[in-house]
Amino acid sequence: MTVFLDAVTAVLGSNGLLTDPADLVPYASDWRGKIDGAPLAVARPSSTAQVAAVVRLCLEHGVAIVPQGGNTGLAGGATPDRSGTQLVVALDRMTRILDVDPIDNVIVVEAGCILTTAQQAATDIGRLLPLSFGAEGSARVGGAVATNAGGINVLRYGNTRQLVLGIEVVLADGHVLDLMSRLRKDNAGYDLKQLFIGSEGTLGIVTAVCLRLSPRIVQMQTAVLQMASLGGVLNLYAMLSADLGEFLSSFELISPQARALSVAHLPKSNWPFSDGWAVLVEVGSGSAHIDLGGLLETALATAIEAGIVEDAVIAQSDAQRDAFWLVRESITEGERAAGPSIKHDVSVPISCLPALIEACEADIIATFPGARANVFGHVGDGNVHFNVIPSLEQRAEPGFEARVNACIHDRVAAAGGSITAEHGVGQLRVQELAHYKSPDVIKLMRQIKRAIDPRQAMNPGKVLADERATNPPA
Repeated sequence: MTVFLDAVTAVLGSNGLLTDPADLVPYASDWRGKIDGAPLAVARPSSTAQVAAVVRLCLEHGVAIVPQGGNTGLAGGATPDRSGTQLVVALDRMTRILDVDPIDNVIVVEAGCILTTAQQAATDIGRLLPLSFGAEGSARVGGAVATNAGGINVLRYGNTRQLVLGIEVVLADGHVLDLMSRLRKDNAGYDLKQLFIGSEGTLGIVTAVCLRLSPRIVQMQTAVLQMASLGGVLNLYAMLSADLGEFLSSFELISPQARALSVAHLPKSNWPFSDGWAVLVEVGSGSAHIDLGGLLETALATAIEAGIVEDAVIAQSDAQRDAFWLVRESITEGERAAGPSIKHDVSVPISCLPALIEACEADIIATFPGARANVFGHVGDGNVHFNVIPSLEQRAEPGFEARVNACIHDRVAAAGGSITAEHGVGQLRVQELAHYKSPDVIKLMRQIKRAIDPRQAMNPGKVLADERATNPPA
């Protein structure tokens, strides 16, 4: 590989290629530390032209490519394998904000731009970039696009897919495909950008993105509700959706276990209730002339009178709002501190959500005594994180994780759901995707992959099983 690496260095400069084993460590493992890889090297291009040149060199020398953004994914989609032959192409030097336009309501950024940086640029012109999730301080926009990230505002604004107007992508042959449209309406042929959004780097490397912006939120109300029971969450969601309409932006479900793990992890917390299921609700408006607080208070009073909600606390300051959200966003860290867990990022029709949670909890208690369920999620889009924390003995038990996965995912499939709602397939769920998706769907996905990446060199082994061993390129 010496000739190849020398050629890459010639393109990127001496600072653009990492080969020292110590320098490769941050790029070699996933965020959870669950999947470890051994990259050949890490290429850090600073422009689209450099990305394209590196991809062409990989094509010439038969080197597989693993695109990587902020490396905050939870499915191993940006982690190389252990062969020592895959080149990680990290976009962390491509961080420029190319344009922010308050008339078109768009922001154009390079793929390596950190999400919070893009959010602040929108704020600076009086607009909102609504894409928001726990890792936004280190996640990069290109990675969010490649994984079709969700987050806390999907209920009102949609997934990343709904926010993307245009992308620039480097294909497997090094060709730069310019799809950087700002248009809201365009029916001229196939919407090709949709192929790359959520493809997890298996079809190309996203290098720039044009995102739609929304009016800034000038007033916001946040409340924590203590539920009378999990079963009432559907009635509450229907009631608040009807009463609050488009103002409702977040509706987060938090189990007693999730709250306990988060609060235990935080040195100080400000959570008003000590037991029971809870819902974190947020409403926002771009108008200062609406009595948003009055609307929320009336809606919550109705829910309490109906016996759906036992109690509610509305944040009285930005600091209290932030404290509420800190508990919600620290659940994953609290779970991590409790030990290795088995994560499930699933979605079902909203109407099936409480029944799914109750059935899965019963299954865990009956089938895996000693394991703990940690449940939280986004009720408004049917997405729940049903994570399982095994006992010490169960962690060492061969096949334990696979049996837990089958238990949860069989229930999800029976409810017409998806085994991955927002984390993606990566390499963690490749075999399960093949099991739960119909053969026709898998066949068509493979046909698309072969058409765009005939050498199977773009992020091999992610989303779809690597076919190179059985179907070597001509």
